[in-house]
Amino acid sequence: MIAELTDWRGKTFASIRKAILGADREIIEEWKWMGTPVWSRDGIIAVANPHKGKVKVTFDYGARLSDPDKLFNAGLEGNQRRAIDFFEGDKVNERALKNLVRAAIEFNQGRSKKKAPTGARAKAAGSKKD
Repeated sequence: MIAELTDWRGKTFASIRKAILGADREIIEEWKWMGTPVWSRDGIIAVANPHKGKVKVTFDYGARLSDPDKLFNAGLEGNQRRAIDFFEGDKVNERALKNLVRAAIEFNQGRSKKKAPTGARAKAAGSKKD
């Protein structure tokens, strides 16, 4: 899909993808929903879509994430998702985007631990080798 974007959106999309994948080596990238990239680790982190005048990156649980660099600029009224709209001429702040991705991973991991039954947590803790 990125190769099909021959204008500024392709370069922006590639920069976003590089930053997200560079945030954690265990991130899984899948291409779903008519060519939409979905990045996950212990749950969905974010999805990205090219639009006519922007590239949108939507964080699934963005409303629950700290955003000290103020990257979120869309979907601010929602209770769950937050998005970053990149427009022509915008620079991708790789450091800040990586930090936001890492925060999303931490959030996902916290959710995973809360969902695990007590017995499963005990088994997992007991199975660790020193």
